[in-house]
Amino acid sequence: MNELSKIKESVKRLKSNFSLSPEIGMVLGSGLSETFSSLVDDVEEISWSDVPSFPEPTVEGHEGKFISGRLNEKPVLIQQGRLHWYEGLSWDEVIYPIRVQKELGIEEIIMTNAAGGINESFSPGDLCLITDHINFSGDNPLRGPNNEAFGPRFPDLSHAYGGDLRENALIAAEELGVELKQGVYAMTSGPSYETPAEITALRTLGADLVGMSTVPETITANHSGMDVLAISCITNKAAGMQDQLSHEEVIQVTKKSNQKLGDLIARIVSKF
Repeated sequence: MNELSKIKESVKRLKSNFSLSPEIGMVLGSGLSETFSSLVDDVEEISWSDVPSFPEPTVEGHEGKFISGRLNEKPVLIQQGRLHWYEGLSWDEVIYPIRVQKELGIEEIIMTNAAGGINESFSPGDLCLITDHINFSGDNPLRGPNNEAFGPRFPDLSHAYGGDLRENALIAAEELGVELKQGVYAMTSGPSYETPAEITALRTLGADLVGMSTVPETITANHSGMDVLAISCITNKAAGMQDQLSHEEVIQVTKKSNQKLGDLIARIVSKF
């Protein structure tokens, strides 16, 4: 079965499970999904294991399920968890959920992630609006034959993170009294954390924060014509800026930031 046929089969299963037709999609990163079920009305959910062609995530903090419902009266599809290249998956598998969200009819997508702060002014617990990215993974999820059904051969990433959506996010943050920083996100392949020398190099290149996701999904979403808004939760200072790094610390900090991020996304959605 080719990729498009697989996607259509997955979409058929999701449509049979959900009564709403979502308008806004979301991808929630490490530990960032716990509060969302309490904010969403008319909740319906399905595990990825019950959706054809979906691999299951293997990383702690990534639940691997879809939730459909209404957030501030807007029909939304919440992807709890994501897939990473470092899990040993192919790029087609990593970006598969984004292709499925597009086929469902979603045109605007909100992504969150946990990230290390490179910018000296960033502290654990801060929220940061991604304005641009640096792909430091050494590869691109669109490499290989291009299927015109998904998008053009050479997609433009000049405005990868939609300006209008970012403006809405800044207004929502101001209304809530939430400090929302802004910066350039750098993606590394993982799963090892970056070295202090790599962080110095990334800072020199203009990166403010670093992580192991989001960039392939953003590239894919733009390729498909979707508008992207991305927010990082700063969970730690990057390598060389603190003694050591651990995934346990990432999960702990994101759990503490869940309510603040959930309230912010709910307010942003109300402005779509």
